[in-house]
Amino acid sequence: MQGQPPPAPDDPPAAVEVRFEDAYRSSGTAVLGYALRRSESREDAFDVVAETFATAWRRRADMPADLLEVRPWLFGIARNCLANASRSNARAGRLGDRLAAAFTDAAIPDPATLHEHRVGSREVHEALGRLSAEDRELVTLIAWEGLTPAQAADALGVAPGTARVRLHRARARLRADLSGADDPALPDPAHPQEADRAR
Repeated sequence: MQGQPPPAPDDPPAAVEVRFEDAYRSSGTAVLGYALRRSESREDAFDVVAETFATAWRRRADMPADLLEVRPWLFGIARNCLANASRSNARAGRLGDRLAAAFTDAAIPDPATLHEHRVGSREVHEALGRLSAEDRELVTLIAWEGLTPAQAADALGVAPGTARVRLHRARARLRADLSGADDPALPDPAHPQEADRAR
């Protein structure tokens, strides 16, 4: 299914708005899900989504013509927004540590206990955590966000062949990690339908 062409600089404002609204309606929920699964709080995720679509609006001339390619394009923008937010949070965290040291009698809750958006078992998340950040993002773009390997490659800015090789190796590491041994019969954690068939 082909979408409308990206807006040209001389498009009337109404046409530009319609194209942007189409992208928002078709991919807004998916971008929110992407942000929720990678943010420390709902508020952080909402901020990432807002920044993603603000950036998409500024870059609307670069929006892919094919609606099927809009979602990975938006995920690529969201990934950069998350990285910026993470750097900001790290700076805020260092300030918080200094403040906490000044108030040693106060009970400071562990932020990890407040996280409410992780999906799946603890073992799966621990296994994902042992992958490199790039491999983890590749696997979760496909498993959680439903992208194809080629679309995930586009979102990550890597060649499709590179993404496929990294995905194959990451899946093998996950299977071995989750099974405790090399078990080729273990369902691929990046493909939930395989797990369903194995039940």
